[in-house]
Amino acid sequence: MTRTWSTPTPLVVVGWVAAAALALATLLADDNAGRLLIGLATLLVTYLAAFASIARPRLTADADGLAVRGFASTTLLPWHEVKVKLQTTRRLGREQQTLELDADDRLVVLTRLDLGADPEEVAGVLHALRP
Repeated sequence: MTRTWSTPTPLVVVGWVAAAALALATLLADDNAGRLLIGLATLLVTYLAAFASIARPRLTADADGLAVRGFASTTLLPWHEVKVKLQTTRRLGREQQTLELDADDRLVVLTRLDLGADPEEVAGVLHALRP
């Protein structure tokens, strides 16, 4: 059985719409400083929307192990090399959970935004899939 997780599609669409709106605002800005700042925001939002579009699915799990997709490549992590941990941190007065995939030479940290699901639920599924 193969399970996949990725950024929710509606959120990716909102990213692209925001990038288009910022690009239009860059063209319509009447001062150079505003054009520069809006242009930088446009580049950032476009990069984030492109990453969320290209890196789909972000995490794939099956009987062989895990595959974590990035911008240019996919990292394969066999089950015997990876430790799945749930990390809770407190930032700005609220708790946030992340899913940590700790392999020998790399650490992959995935948030609710990356997974499109609660990291605690994903960790439970991963522990159940692990042979």
